Amino acid sequence: MSQDLAIIREIYEHEYSTEEFEVELDRALVKKAQTIVIEPARLGDDTARWIACGNCLHKTAVLSGLGCLVCGLLRPNNGILFLPMGFTSVVCAGVYAISWQFDPCCKYQVEYDLMKVPKLPLHTLTTTTPVVLIRKDDSRRKVLQNVLAIAAGSFCFYKLYKWYM
Repeated sequence: MSQDLAIIREIYEHEYSTEEFEVELDRALVKKAQTIVIEPARLGDDTARWIACGNCLHKTAVLSGLGCLVCGLLRPNNGILFLPMGFTSVVCAGVYAISWQFDPCCKYQVEYDLMKVPKLPLHTLTTTTPVVLIRKDDSRRKVLQNVLAIAAGSFCFYKLYKWYM
């Protein structure tokens, strides 16, 4: 297994093979392999869903934070528009920070077009539908998410404070 490519093979040798697949995936994530190919369908699907859920939380936090700030600036006296979006942004960013931020899996994205992955040994795989993970730098998106969530939360808190004081 090279530093650039890790392949989790679907070879059932005994009753604990499923757990071994998970351990192999964990090793590949800790080694920060650039590309991870997951052959076991269940593990691949679970991993892809976990990444998709984290992506959904991230996008929801960013878009609702942005929507809160835009609506708050355009209609500053209509809290029914921007307060729910600010709350949603803060909650989604908080859940992401607690559950996903320190998970090594959040550094990866699922690549659905296998032709985009260079040097992928498709001929050596035992499945025709592997899940391929590509390591991505997510530092900018985390900064964007946190800045927007903090700004939206601060804006909502400021407006509420101003209205009730």
